[in-house]
Amino acid sequence: MKLSSEWGKSALKKYDVRNCTILKKTEAAEGIFDITVEAGALAGAARAGQFAQIYVPGKTLRRPLSICEIGRADRTLRFVFQVRGEGTAVLARLRKGETLNILAPLGNGFQPGDTSRRALFIGGGIGVPPLLEAAKPFGPNAVLAAGFRSRSAVILEDDFNAAGCRVRIATDDGSLGHRGLVTDLANDLAFDVIFACGPKPMLRAVSLLAEKRGVPCQVSLEERMACGIGACLGCAVRLRGESGEHYGHVCKDGPVFDSRNVVWEA
Repeated sequence: MKLSSEWGKSALKKYDVRNCTILKKTEAAEGIFDITVEAGALAGAARAGQFAQIYVPGKTLRRPLSICEIGRADRTLRFVFQVRGEGTAVLARLRKGETLNILAPLGNGFQPGDTSRRALFIGGGIGVPPLLEAAKPFGPNAVLAAGFRSRSAVILEDDFNAAGCRVRIATDDGSLGHRGLVTDLANDLAFDVIFACGPKPMLRAVSLLAEKRGVPCQVSLEERMACGIGACLGCAVRLRGESGEHYGHVCKDGPVFDSRNVVWEA
């Protein structure tokens, strides 16, 4: 496919801003919305695990949304998000045909490496969407272990199945799949690498699982952020490196980190 000059020039930038038309919008589960937008050059530059800052009409600060899926052929980006406040409630009310002003792609995403490896993807709740694009290249070599509150909160199961991934589900109330912790789903699995996104207690447990199994693990952290480009320094996270502990920032240094470099709070 021949790319336009706009696509080529924008793809060379670290990030860009674009008004994107909403092509599809559905409510994936109660309070969780699935939006696909025409993204032009942004789709060409985006990578799995990155995020976007979305302008919310009437609000000063943009809202960060993880990129769920990248459509390179049709130049689209897909976002699956949960309503958690006034800003995301405004975004949830937008309709097909309306536009979103998007600053993207932002942050450092997943590094898939050798996709012939056995990969375990672990997601908790709204932490599942950022894993979809990363899991697609692994196909049948990937297993998704996803944890939700209940059957009614389950999202993207069909999408992971369509990508060829095996899917295991845990729910807090036992209404679907395993009743208990999502990490329990890995007990009988063999894997060479872990990719995870979800609440910090879950990610800490996943990090311990990776350490126990002796496999590398990449985690996508969730933090409140304002600018999304490392200017406001609001999304600080404790990290460890060769020279000891220091603070990094989720928007600029992440959101994806090697789990061994994150200082997990007890």
